[in-house]
Amino acid sequence: MPTGYDDDLWEVPAVQPSEEYEQAVTGGTWRDAAGADAGVASAADGGAVADAGGAAQPDGDFAVAVGEATPGTAGAAGFQADDLDCKLLEHFGGKIVRKDLTALMKRGANVPTFVLEYLLGMYCSTDNEEDLAAGLDRIRTILTNNYVRPDESERIKSKIRELGQYTIIDKVSAVLDEYKDIYEAHFTNLNIEPFVMPADYVRNYSKILQGGIWCIMRIEYRRVNLDEDDFGMEVFGDERPKKRATGKKRGAEDSPFSVASLTPIQMPNLDLDSMIEQRQYFTRDEWLDMLLRSAGYEPNVLTERERMHFVERMVPLVERNYNLCELGPRGTGKSHIYKEVSPYAILLSGGQTTTANLFGRMNARGAARLGLVSHWDCITFDEVAGMRFRDQNAVQILKDYMASGSFARGRDQMNADASIVYEGNINDTVANVLKTTHLFDPFPIEFNNDSAFFDRIHYYLPGWEIPKMRSDLLTEHYGLITDCLSEFCKEMRRRDYTHLIDEYFRLNSDFNKRDEIGVRKTFSGLAKLLFPDQNMGKEDVRWLLEYAIEGRRRVKEQLKIMAGVEFIDVNLGYLDAENPSETKVIGVPEQTDSTLIPDGPLMAGQVFGVGKSLGGEFAVYKLENKAVMGEGKFSHEGIGNVRPVRDSVEAAFKLFETNASRVARGMHAGSKDFLLYYNDLQSKGLSDEISLAEFVGLCSAACNKPVLDALAVPGALRISGTIDDIRGLEDIMRVAKNAGAKRVLLPTSSIMDMQTVPPELISGVSPVFYTPGDYVDAAVKALGL
Repeated sequence: MPTGYDDDLWEVPAVQPSEEYEQAVTGGTWRDAAGADAGVASAADGGAVADAGGAAQPDGDFAVAVGEATPGTAGAAGFQADDLDCKLLEHFGGKIVRKDLTALMKRGANVPTFVLEYLLGMYCSTDNEEDLAAGLDRIRTILTNNYVRPDESERIKSKIRELGQYTIIDKVSAVLDEYKDIYEAHFTNLNIEPFVMPADYVRNYSKILQGGIWCIMRIEYRRVNLDEDDFGMEVFGDERPKKRATGKKRGAEDSPFSVASLTPIQMPNLDLDSMIEQRQYFTRDEWLDMLLRSAGYEPNVLTERERMHFVERMVPLVERNYNLCELGPRGTGKSHIYKEVSPYAILLSGGQTTTANLFGRMNARGAARLGLVSHWDCITFDEVAGMRFRDQNAVQILKDYMASGSFARGRDQMNADASIVYEGNINDTVANVLKTTHLFDPFPIEFNNDSAFFDRIHYYLPGWEIPKMRSDLLTEHYGLITDCLSEFCKEMRRRDYTHLIDEYFRLNSDFNKRDEIGVRKTFSGLAKLLFPDQNMGKEDVRWLLEYAIEGRRRVKEQLKIMAGVEFIDVNLGYLDAENPSETKVIGVPEQTDSTLIPDGPLMAGQVFGVGKSLGGEFAVYKLENKAVMGEGKFSHEGIGNVRPVRDSVEAAFKLFETNASRVARGMHAGSKDFLLYYNDLQSKGLSDEISLAEFVGLCSAACNKPVLDALAVPGALRISGTIDDIRGLEDIMRVAKNAGAKRVLLPTSSIMDMQTVPPELISGVSPVFYTPGDYVDAAVKALGL
């Protein structure tokens, strides 16, 4: 037995690999130890699987081990195969794995999902509970001893040296040195200098040259042998002669490390046509469920709409230059697809990066000239609220890239295919957000209200409709191995299904060019995932088209809030090609006509105030005042013991007591009692800046006259009789408009400030002016007296 064999972890399996499993994992190139492409078995003596003759025999055959499973048959840990499991075993034997085992191992092993699923396929392709437990223990031991973690790199290097050869699990990549005519390789985690990669492996697994490939690899160490004369010198204490320096720079060919065998863990190639051919054996719903289970989700606990949302998350992986935004509550698994399922996607946690990192260094050459958009299929910005760019030009470059797939660096115009995904949290209900601002509000100030940036987003995924992740959402059934799913997505990026709409439908006249691009890209991505064979009926096309239009309309609705008439055409829909008179407009569920401030008259004593909450956020408050016979007392509800707010409304009442008769002749405060109900409509926290509105409300209740229709009243009235200057006029106007106001009460001193307010806000909310500092005049104008 060779010196590198140090344990029995990778021993002779009981089950021979199926042809499908061989194709899925190694492209069908299993060879013996003498071949250039020795598989797991011939990685042999460093602890890999081998029989006595060194022939490759990886453990595990999905079809043989569980191919006899039938619906209702309980397996290990209570597993029961259903009809879809049986179909997957029949048509994708060797390319599937039980996802509950993946989740189980993932909890205790921080390694790539496809590494785990490869090992599960080798050692846990059984429904025998004892064998399954033994297989899981074996995998844990392999990961402990053979998986290379960066902090254990030196220990692994020492082990290779001491044993002569050792089997590791790591990601390896290579580049061609054309001057030396060799391939120089290096590992991701194992910290050794570049070494020579045998050309046979590069020819068989071209992915080694395209960013690298995870593999099981037997590494040998070549030690410098001492000749007899040198040995004698050491025995007699003589100093060993020093080697003469050759003056030659050390290269990969001088490395003492060499490759004895290599077996890919990731799929080195995928027969896409063969996989697409299997689509005919599945119904639409079965294929959709298979995709979800392959990603780790259980479709049986999701509604059809929720299932579509999960599939939409995969579209950036199959569609080039696709821009997706998903904002919603925490804990809905927004980043799972991009972090765990595809090795071709990168997640930027916190959303912080630089222009050079994204788009490459301006004056660099070679690999340093290329940024993330050139290296990855999908770039995901997590937590968009924290997105920060040191260079403000990055936002403009990003806008250019999102629109055209190209960008300028230095003197060159460069192209890339990476899709962009923006994820973040919404901290309020959607209804409240829409009444005060827009659904892109969580974006940072660099992007906020930049309609040109958001117009480039192809789809807005409503994250608030996706359930929070819980145990029953994780599947316990079979799904495609993660690497098979990710390779399918990558290969499908080369295809274009945008034209499939035109056979049955036409887009209506409200579509502009960007709307059409967004809807067609979304439709194409969904069609690639759900109908890769392009076998779609009219209702299938309608189903995907309506879903695609809805997400783009959600973008347009927010743009209309930001920029008004520029994006007024939001009624996106489609026409039947056979019957053009049949038009259907697609709406969005959360966009309703209801507003906080009604368009009609209010009851006397009711008024809407606009002010900044104690937390620093502008909001709308409803003040309901009621006058009854009494002795001039004032009481209030909804304020509690918040002293600044209580003091502000009591100051308004004091001024009302002494000035009521100036507002309307014959109006006296002393003959009535007044009750205020303070309503924080948007749950933003109370405000001490709406005392002018309370003064108006008290006057309205006293003279039994309602305020002007759809009026919003900002302004803080002090006990001294002064009114604070209006600050943040644009925010006040925007909040008032989003809440449904048609008028806003302002001092004439605000006329200068209105020049900085966007025209669409002024056109939507008309100012009602009063004399600056004159609260009595303000009440008169508000009541229309």
